Amino acid sequence: MSGSDLFTGTLDLLILRTVRDRPLHGYAIGKALRAASGGVLMVEEGALYPALHRLEGRGLLEAEWGHTDTGRRAKFYRLTAEGQRHLAHETERWAEYSGAVTSVLGAEAEG
Repeated sequence: MSGSDLFTGTLDLLILRTVRDRPLHGYAIGKALRAASGGVLMVEEGALYPALHRLEGRGLLEAEWGHTDTGRRAKFYRLTAEGQRHLAHETERWAEYSGAVTSVLGAEAEG
């Protein structure tokens, strides 16, 4: 898996997790990712919006126009049933993958 594929898959997973509990618009998704990661993950609009459109195109998200708290018109994204299944599967895969990476890094630190 290339670095860009890893980033794309990780970003997709993080977006799906972020909208799991409630529909959010793009700006709110980016803000939630920053907050949940303690400011480490700062997803640029140039990566976030293509990812949202890609996930919508794959049927993992659905979008509906609405209004933000400030009255601005925005697309709100929500997880579909297929998106919920995909999130569960990919979360399991990510836990396995990240555990393996942690094991390797820990082994190198010991060696």
